[in-house]
Amino acid sequence: MRDEEIHAVLRILRKEVQRWQDPVVGVVAKESGRDPFRILISCLLSLRTKDRTTAEASARLFALAADPATMLELPRQRIERTIYPVGFYRTKAKQIHEICRRLLDRYGGRVPDSIDELLTLPGVGRKTANLVVTVGYQKPGICVDVHVHRISNRWGYVRTNTPEQTEEALRKKLPRRYWITYNDLLVPFGQNLCLPVSPYCSRCKLTRYCERVGVAKSR
Repeated sequence: MRDEEIHAVLRILRKEVQRWQDPVVGVVAKESGRDPFRILISCLLSLRTKDRTTAEASARLFALAADPATMLELPRQRIERTIYPVGFYRTKAKQIHEICRRLLDRYGGRVPDSIDELLTLPGVGRKTANLVVTVGYQKPGICVDVHVHRISNRWGYVRTNTPEQTEEALRKKLPRRYWITYNDLLVPFGQNLCLPVSPYCSRCKLTRYCERVGVAKSR
């Protein structure tokens, strides 16, 4: 993909993704009025977990507590039972407690709006930090998950080996006006059409722009 073609690609994707359900963190953001705390916790729950499971676990947990102070009052074992069966639910329950304690001790209960500060919180990596910054605070950032990493490379827009390298490459070449929405567009595209194995290339409206890097078989 030539650099200048990204404009046409994202314009097409913006129309295409309307057919598919929003990623779970996007749903939580809309329902909560972009509450950074609920975005942070739902993103943590979503790691290594399917969207439906994450959505159900998030709803159960936020029905009990929707702010750091109230969440910290919940026994860890109750958080574990509430978020089960998300992946690594025991570890995540512990991280949720530690995050809430740190938010209250260091930030007055407010979720920080900088990537560097978010990365100091237990269990928070660059994907989660960027998502909180972009979705929760509408500040520039590029959230790179497995879909964004895979598709950006499949297109030939970047040539990287890790999500961290992809984020760095995108920060250098992706026009800044697309930073916040890039993840929102590529995640549903990757979940529904541009699958990791055997993507639906015959249904895709981006084939003329895509180099199909690493695609051995398609439908």
